[in-house]
Amino acid sequence: MTAPATPAPAPAPTGEVVIRTEGLTKVYPGGVKAVDGLDLEVYQGEIFGLLGPNGAGKSTTAGMLTTRVLPTGGRALVGGVDVVAHPAAAKQLIGVVPQSNTLDRALTVWENLYFHGRFFGMSAKVARRESDRLLEQFRLEERAKAPVLALSGGMAQRLMVARAVMHRPSILFLDEPTAGLDPQSRIALWEILEELHDDGQTILLTTHYMEEADQLCHRLAIIDHGRVLALDTPEALKASIGADTFVTVSTAPVEPAVRQALADRLTGSLTGVTNMEVTDDGLRFGVRGARGVLPAVLAAADESGATVVDLRAEEPTLETVFIELTGKDLRE
Repeated sequence: MTAPATPAPAPAPTGEVVIRTEGLTKVYPGGVKAVDGLDLEVYQGEIFGLLGPNGAGKSTTAGMLTTRVLPTGGRALVGGVDVVAHPAAAKQLIGVVPQSNTLDRALTVWENLYFHGRFFGMSAKVARRESDRLLEQFRLEERAKAPVLALSGGMAQRLMVARAVMHRPSILFLDEPTAGLDPQSRIALWEILEELHDDGQTILLTTHYMEEADQLCHRLAIIDHGRVLALDTPEALKASIGADTFVTVSTAPVEPAVRQALADRLTGSLTGVTNMEVTDDGLRFGVRGARGVLPAVLAAADESGATVVDLRAEEPTLETVFIELTGKDLRE
């Protein structure tokens, strides 16, 4: 199984707003501000991502939107329903896949779906039919009678997504949906989510995986410390850096002045250099147009008296955007 070749196309954000937050804030005991005045709009039919490191406020935001966490301030509307004023009505509109496994271990795979449908008011006939349909769609029909404890991590996650869409919610929330899954299971779940989206499902997911956000999301908000740092399509976010290639140079141990001399030579000799940074073990910089850059780095290093031990040129990624915005690694 291979990943889809290209990310999902980004729709123009002109549809109906189905999630809106206005100054949404959550302060935990002790003054810890997990979410700080968040303003978001999510449009019907898009896959919207919240991307950020652990502790950025992604899960708390999802918790407030799904009525599991009570906001300290601000307002959140899901499907036009105020989630604080009318939590029961909001729950009818949403499907939720939390980080932890919440499947009923006393039931079989099929029964987890059937009783979820009955809980949401489906007749026995409709619940049976939908359970069978979803098991087939989610590639779980052969496990219908198995206990959920017999499922692999990827299968259990697919079952949780199937259960979340059993009652046909307007909006599906997924909190770190592929955390802990192996690459094959992750790709299988991506394919499922893209199928749901093709059927018109609006999806909001939180993730700290750059590839996942890039592959699935039409738009995403990069957040840290509970604040939105940037919000756009993945392509536009990467283009905002102003460079089409990032070069990382690692040198053998030398005096800092030697690395600075190398940086000065490259800044003076190369056109389109951006974001030149002298690091503890070399240099990192962006450049517009990568033709001839690597030979130029080696020549400048030789002239500066620095020995290059590693040299890499990469296209901008969402992590590049995050580093430029915060000065730190997305995985921190």
